[in-house]
Amino acid sequence: MKRMNLCIDIDGTMTEPYYWLERANAYFEARLKPEDIKVYEIHKLFNVEESAYKEFYKQFGKALHRESEIRFGAREAINRLYYYHQIHFVSAREERMREITMEWFKKHEIQMDSITFLGCPYKVCKAEELECDIFIEDSYDNALQLSEAGFDVLLMDCTYNKGALPPNIIRVKSWHQIVKIIENQAHQRFADYKMA
Repeated sequence: MKRMNLCIDIDGTMTEPYYWLERANAYFEARLKPEDIKVYEIHKLFNVEESAYKEFYKQFGKALHRESEIRFGAREAINRLYYYHQIHFVSAREERMREITMEWFKKHEIQMDSITFLGCPYKVCKAEELECDIFIEDSYDNALQLSEAGFDVLLMDCTYNKGALPPNIIRVKSWHQIVKIIENQAHQRFADYKMA
């Protein structure tokens, strides 16, 4: 039996966080660099209405997701964790992105137990449904929502998610660190179970 239910975001967590930047710069006639990305909402970065960003995403979303690079160490980490834990990907992507997303996962040979396309950034209800033990995320707001609902969160460090964190959110720098934290927690749970 697998030990924990791990919920994992895709964009910025499994993918490199700034994969969309080159196309967005060209579209909005800007020259932003990764270090300039200080907020999560892309339309705010380019000082445009949200509707303008939605039009950009409507045109280029599938290409962006197809081209996105995987984060260093993510494939190896997920496939290692998959042997011991349930792996559930929970994304704000819309259902129309399912096919391109599944192609990306197949290309990178990533194993999973389930994947959910919410079409919105609110993930607490899905985390509850999946009985999530740890949620791996890159959005500061999402991490805080999940934390307030009682979930432990590993927040993948990015330029756009700085801020104070409650005790049940740990900021992480790499997938290697994520694996180490999860394995330590799994061993502690096993030890606690044996002592009970």
